[in-house]
Amino acid sequence: MAEIQPFRAYRYDTTKVRLDEVLTQPYDKISPAMQDKYYAASPDNLIIIEKGRSFPTDTPDDNVYTRAGAKVKEWIKNGILEQDQAPAITIYSQEFLVPGTQTKKTRVGFIALGRVEDYDAKVVFRHEYTLSGPKADRIELLKHTHMQTGQLFLLYNDAQHQIDSLLEEIMKKEVPFDMTDEYGVVHKIWPVTDAKFIARVQAAMKDKKILIADGHHRYETAINSRNEARAKAGKTDLYAPEEFAMMTFVNTFSKGLLILPTHRLIGRIANFDFEKFRAGVARNWDWYSYPFTNDEERKAAYDEFRKDLQSDKHKRRAIGVYAGAAAGAFYLFALRRDADLELLLPDISEAQRGLDIVLLHRLLIDKGLGISAEMVTAEKNVEYIREFDGAIAAVDEGKQQLAFLLNPVTVQQTAEIALGGDVMPQKSTDFYPKLLSGIAIYNVDGERVVGEKKAGA
Repeated sequence: MAEIQPFRAYRYDTTKVRLDEVLTQPYDKISPAMQDKYYAASPDNLIIIEKGRSFPTDTPDDNVYTRAGAKVKEWIKNGILEQDQAPAITIYSQEFLVPGTQTKKTRVGFIALGRVEDYDAKVVFRHEYTLSGPKADRIELLKHTHMQTGQLFLLYNDAQHQIDSLLEEIMKKEVPFDMTDEYGVVHKIWPVTDAKFIARVQAAMKDKKILIADGHHRYETAINSRNEARAKAGKTDLYAPEEFAMMTFVNTFSKGLLILPTHRLIGRIANFDFEKFRAGVARNWDWYSYPFTNDEERKAAYDEFRKDLQSDKHKRRAIGVYAGAAAGAFYLFALRRDADLELLLPDISEAQRGLDIVLLHRLLIDKGLGISAEMVTAEKNVEYIREFDGAIAAVDEGKQQLAFLLNPVTVQQTAEIALGGDVMPQKSTDFYPKLLSGIAIYNVDGERVVGEKKAGA
């Protein structure tokens, strides 16, 4: 059973600051250049909390985490952050263009507290494993700020759009808050305190299983925080604030859901020989070339190559491959029709064998290039990039030796993997756009959550 609750969020006071000057992208999407831009935008920009600057002179008493904690207290004292008067569920919409196109989409969800569940409870499901470094950072930040500034992104199944209908009714009313971010995404929110609306959403969510789309590290940070609070108290208070985390919930059947592919860049391979690599994987992969000898031919070859990859022209599982201008062509590696994946990959599920990204990692990166899963985790030879053109440019500029270009996984594939108890390789999904940090802020050291009035055993 998925339990959600309204809460009294802290929000920026829009009479004192402009939202487009203080809100940020999620911490793990903030580049050094973006960090500098956010710092310059406003002294009240959330970057100080979300991903503050570290300095060589930092000490145990003055560091990125202690400064974040002090800044939260300062903002609350000065009224930069104000707490809602009543518990609310917040409707959150994002209007955006699909990158590289003029196709417009709108993704609608709602922000609420979700009960933090262990994975073995079979209520919350993950689709990837986490790394220790990001979790340690988020745990330390939470200890000093006691605030969740970024939302977890959760999916639920509602084929009848029962909850979407409730949200859309509210969205017909005037928008209290909206802003446009640096990617041109328009963010709108409607905090709703109406008890009947909240009860209807809660009832509709009770039978749902929920899937983490984005925020695995933050979810596991919430599990650790909850466990530490239980140990410190010596008992379990089921409505203590640490028992919940701030989440944005979106229907898997939403037309606004978009997953972008994350392409792979390969580098630092000694004596790399593309022809030897291609011959080595030929037993399981056919290839189609898109050759060129000059700039005009290259543009035509590139356009055809990209179109064929994305349109599934060859009606087979295909992965784009580029080894630079010296190779004289773009390539599509297409899985041979006689390839027996059950024999080649006997240790994984049928659902996982249906993922192009699994074929890439297991058959091309591991068996073809000798880059093991452990080496991938350590990021010794593999880097990740969202932009198709950027992946090609990285090879042309000599920064990388090889680019693998992918089509995105689907929402249905992601859900099937997760609900089946499996996980995908790291960086398998890139849900776009990201949820802005600072839209709502949850105090995990504050008042008990609305709900049952007595503590659990």
